[in-house]
Amino acid sequence: MFQLTGKVAIITGGGSGIGQAIAELFASRGASVHVLEKNTALAEHTCRLITDRGERAFAHTCDVTNLQEVQQVVGAVQVKEGRIDILVCSAGIAHIGKLTTTSEADFDRLFQVNVKGVFHAMQVCVPYMQQQRSGVILNIASIASSVGLADRFAYSMTKGAVLSMTLSVAKDYLGDNIRCNCISPARVHTSFVDGFLKQNYPGREQEMFEKLSRTQPIGRMGTPKEVAALALYLCSDESSFVTGCDYPIDGGFLKLNT
Repeated sequence: MFQLTGKVAIITGGGSGIGQAIAELFASRGASVHVLEKNTALAEHTCRLITDRGERAFAHTCDVTNLQEVQQVVGAVQVKEGRIDILVCSAGIAHIGKLTTTSEADFDRLFQVNVKGVFHAMQVCVPYMQQQRSGVILNIASIASSVGLADRFAYSMTKGAVLSMTLSVAKDYLGDNIRCNCISPARVHTSFVDGFLKQNYPGREQEMFEKLSRTQPIGRMGTPKEVAALALYLCSDESSFVTGCDYPIDGGFLKLNT
């Protein structure tokens, strides 16, 4: 079960965090993985982790906010592989701030990466999937798309858009045998969390890490590997009856917090 042998997967933001974990897991299940990253070094590092195990991975420098770059890179993948079976939109950035403390520049920056980046990747990949009459799209949203989080105004806006785009694409391309779902994580322990704590709570990193961990009823943050495991199911043939769904992976945050 959950094998991706012969599948071609494009993963945006696959150079670190959740995207990296997904790239590594998909490659271990037989997929030919193409990592799209603005940071070339991060993309190459992920691919080395995979190819050192004898599996297939290719690094591509790509800014998902630039439609022309996405078209060029995805087109090159199509030429090389002859098909695109899976698209995972994991590229994204975070922001701390409420309505009155969010600048227009920050609002635009979040929108460009988190919304237009997903839009570009899906818009370019879907026609190839239509030609082959099959495909799976998985977007990384957030619990912020369905619940109010303090000081996450612009970030929540973008993830709400990701959820809405997911549902729309799932509806519009059912007849092309293209499935589209999204995952909504709560706090996941990535390098972003460590950097945030170091910058905002110097000397108190461990204390604040434990405090943030306790906001999940389960008592800890998630891990990128746990999110990747859910992504593997949703992109495998075992989930062929699943489309137009948002899957929280949140340690009980949405339903069990009081």
